[in-house]
Amino acid sequence: MNHPAAAASLPLTHYENFPVASWLCPPRLRPAIAAIYWFARTADDMADEGDAPAQQRLDDLAQYRADLAAAASGQTVSARWPQVFGPLGAAIQDFKLSVPLLADLLSAFEQDVAKTRDRAGYVDQGELFDYCRRSANPVGRLLLHLYGVHDATALAQSDCICTALQLINFWQDLGQDVARGRFYLPARDCDAHSVTHEDLLALRHTRNATNLIAAHVELARATMLNGSQLVHRVPGRAGWELRLVVQGGLRILGKIEAMGFATLSARPRLTAWDVPVMLWRSLWM
Repeated sequence: MNHPAAAASLPLTHYENFPVASWLCPPRLRPAIAAIYWFARTADDMADEGDAPAQQRLDDLAQYRADLAAAASGQTVSARWPQVFGPLGAAIQDFKLSVPLLADLLSAFEQDVAKTRDRAGYVDQGELFDYCRRSANPVGRLLLHLYGVHDATALAQSDCICTALQLINFWQDLGQDVARGRFYLPARDCDAHSVTHEDLLALRHTRNATNLIAAHVELARATMLNGSQLVHRVPGRAGWELRLVVQGGLRILGKIEAMGFATLSARPRLTAWDVPVMLWRSLWM
C-alpha cells in the first residue's frame, strides 16, 4: 500500500498521508507526528517492499502488532524496531493516542499483503472505502487528536480528505499497481464500464477504461471537496499545511485529467513547478 499526499513540506519522490513534522507543525507535536509517521512507514514498507514471501510479511506484521500492544501498555517490546516503538510508546503515553486507530493501519497493510498474494481485487466501492477507512483515515484522526479537534463534523471531514488522498494515490499509480498484482478499481464498476480483468492486466488504455478511471477521479475530487472545509478548523500553521495537502491532491487529479486519464500507462507526479500553484490556490480556500 502507498500512502498518498501532496504538500510542499514533503519530498516529491514519496507520497504520504500527512506531512512529516514539517516546520509548519508546532514544535511540541513534532516528535509525536514523526513517531506516527515512522510507525506507519515501517509497517507499509514491511508489507510492500522487497521480495519477501507473503507469509513472512504477515508474520512480521503480526510481530509488529504485538510490539504495538506491548508499547501501548508499557511492556517490553522486541528488539526488532526500537527506533519505532520507543518514540511511539512515549507519544501514546504523552498524548493518549488511540491504539485501535494505529492497529487499523496494520489491518489495512495485512489486507494488502493477502489480496496481492491472491491477486484479488475489491468487489465494490463500499469495500474499497472500508479499506481507506483503515489505511488512511486513522492518520487524520490521530493528527486531529493531537491538535485538540474532536467534534464529529471535523472527524467526518478528515475522513473525506484522507480517503480522497488514498483514492488519488490509487488512480495515480494505477498501472504500477496492476503490474504488481494489485487491483483497486472495483469489479462492479469495471463491469459497468465493460472493462475486463484482461484489459487491466494488459494495461490497455481503451475508451471504456478512460471512462472508468475518469469516474473514479471525479469521485476522489468530490470526496476531497466534501472534507476541504476542515482547513478552517485546524489551528495555526497546521491549517495552512492542510491546505497544501488538499491542493496537492487536487493538483494530481488535474494532472490525471490533463493526460486523458491514461494512468494505466503513465504516472503523473508533482514537481517544484506545482508548488506556486498550490500555494496560490491555498490562499483562496
